[in-house]
Amino acid sequence: MKTSLTSPRALVLSLAAAGVIGAVATGAYTSANAVASPAPAASAPAAAPQVSMPDFSTITARHAPAVVNISVTGTTKTAAAEGPQGMQGMDPSDPMYEFFRRFQGQGQGQGGQRGQQQREAPVRGQGSGFIVSADGIILTNAHVVKDAKEVTVKLTDRREFRAKVLGSDAKTDVAVLKIDAKNLPTLSVGNTKDLKVGEWVLAIGSPFGFENTVTAGVVSAKGRSLPDDGYVPFIQTDVAVNPGNSGGPLINTRGEVVGINSQIYSRSGGYQGVSFAIPIDVAIQVKDQIVATGKASHARLGVAVQEVNQAFADSFKLDRPEGALVSNVEKGGPADEAGLRSGDVIRKVDGEPIVASGDLPALIGQKKPGSKITLEIWRQGQREELSAKLGDSAEKSATVAKNDSGAGQGKLGLALRPLQPQEQREAAVDGGLLIQEVGGPAAMAGVQPGDVLLAINGTPAKSIEQVREVVAKADKSVALLIQRDGDKIFVPVRLG
Repeated sequence: MKTSLTSPRALVLSLAAAGVIGAVATGAYTSANAVASPAPAASAPAAAPQVSMPDFSTITARHAPAVVNISVTGTTKTAAAEGPQGMQGMDPSDPMYEFFRRFQGQGQGQGGQRGQQQREAPVRGQGSGFIVSADGIILTNAHVVKDAKEVTVKLTDRREFRAKVLGSDAKTDVAVLKIDAKNLPTLSVGNTKDLKVGEWVLAIGSPFGFENTVTAGVVSAKGRSLPDDGYVPFIQTDVAVNPGNSGGPLINTRGEVVGINSQIYSRSGGYQGVSFAIPIDVAIQVKDQIVATGKASHARLGVAVQEVNQAFADSFKLDRPEGALVSNVEKGGPADEAGLRSGDVIRKVDGEPIVASGDLPALIGQKKPGSKITLEIWRQGQREELSAKLGDSAEKSATVAKNDSGAGQGKLGLALRPLQPQEQREAAVDGGLLIQEVGGPAAMAGVQPGDVLLAINGTPAKSIEQVREVVAKADKSVALLIQRDGDKIFVPVRLG
């Protein structure tokens, strides 16, 4: 379960916002097991190399004053029963609120319908943030201040300020606040590209309201793509994060902020060793747009893509299973105008490699609408380059097609027939073959009767004989482009 951490009153229900927690131990380690190489008798023995851990206490003392606690007050509409047994004035986060709500619901079912009215109930939350400008510009998560009517920022010197939300961007989960203050401590901005997997990082925030809490860990991975978060190449760490630390900084050993702690993956709603931070370069880009215009914009290519696994790599004669496989191209969109087609594999964007399909929306989303890009694609066994002018994601969002089909062995296992003219009109396709029966590897791969086969290994499916020829020439697997309920996806079928 992916959890964004902002806190309700019951600690186990961390359903609203996300952040970072922890206590740090500092110390030094000296290697005692190094073995010196033999040296001449007259030479002094070589000294054993010393290895020390970062001084987390110095980093904390120097940079913690730029980290703030954020308190949010908002409202939500809820049904309340009239009369002496109503729940007016009860906080929805109170553990007894749900009990009384259910009790009254049962009473209504047994004793007749009581009067119901909509009322606004107060909602409170907490998060973290950090100061990036001495005149009071603060970065935090968008979900921390979502639907907020009042935002209060508390500094480490215990001063409190009413904050104005300059803007927020749900696509990247970044929000920008402003407080009326001067000469504030700030965090220096680092470079995410210089961040290395295995490097020590530090997090400061307010888990469960415990202000100025510090945790440390290492960078576990970079460029992670998470479900429903296609615009952010997340930094994965093992730094402890818990509700209330959303929006807090991820800091390297040089005291530079490299990310905004945002989410965790958890079965319990609490920290389980997998935390995710928004790269600071993404956050700063969003911040600059919001400060200048009050909103953030993201570019759009207009394609649906899916992962290139080994079966697809074999089908399309790729040297390795990397890239973003284009399963659908939006008609009239930027990709369509650039000449992209279903079956193309996007390998690079402006020279930046696309390893996983999630790399594409994250990279495109960081560019400005209207900008021009160069795409390196793989089409029909050959490398090609295309130029595209990006659109605006506010107009229409690109999607990532999901396919979790398995693969089988043996013959293809499809019974096909040409589509009738009326069926072609209903399916809104120019050609294709109707899949009547499915067995063997195709069934194991998830192909279903009623699907329309549009192409095989990038070649349009015009006739049954043509499909047989492609299968006969295929080595290990074939990639079927099918249409199902109006959606197009590629399905890899292992032939054996």
